[in-house]
Amino acid sequence: MISRVFRGVIMGPPGSGKGTISSRIAQSFALTHLSSGDLLRAQIQEGTFAGVQASQYIERGELVPDDLVVQLILAELHSSLKNKNWLLDGFPSTVSQAKALQKNFSLSCVLNLNVPDDIIIERVKDRWVHAQSGRTYHIQFKPPKVPGFDDVTGEPLIQRQDDRPETVQNRLRNYKKQSVAVLEFYKERGLLQEFTGKESDEIWPRVQAYLSSLIDRKQDRSVERLELT
Repeated sequence: MISRVFRGVIMGPPGSGKGTISSRIAQSFALTHLSSGDLLRAQIQEGTFAGVQASQYIERGELVPDDLVVQLILAELHSSLKNKNWLLDGFPSTVSQAKALQKNFSLSCVLNLNVPDDIIIERVKDRWVHAQSGRTYHIQFKPPKVPGFDDVTGEPLIQRQDDRPETVQNRLRNYKKQSVAVLEFYKERGLLQEFTGKESDEIWPRVQAYLSSLIDRKQDRSVERLELT
């Protein structure tokens, strides 16, 4: 449990295990995991003004402009997550977004998951999904009881276009082009902490140890300030 406000960002290419690591962080340290993709989809589904604007870009196959993404995320952080501990996933994805976040909040750290491309492609290509519920299966690590069919409904599973090897390779290339400048931005400010590995179970203990030590240092500094006042 974190006694002082913790605000962090987690980065990593698609398929690097950000969702798994983020959920473990949220559970272990009692903080809120905010995915920019989930927030955007929720806004679109609810038909909010920002959601309608964003959907127009998505339907045309265009990127949602930085100013609109910033508006969505900052509104959430300033309202429902005000004075709470949180971890951002998928934001910021550009330097301009990072600068906008920096103007509004002081970050505790930025975690970057560094997983080799060939491992990601191998992991993702065996992932299948039940379209209606979003339940996810993996042929090697979490296979369905009956190959090709959902455990609950018995309906056929599908492979998302995003999970096909050729698509994953393109996504990895695009991510690297976009993320280099953001990672450098945080490295220059002493906030970046990288974790290299092949599996989430390999990376997680190091992430957990780092965050535990970081939070302990924050608490120690808090005690020092109290003793000086």
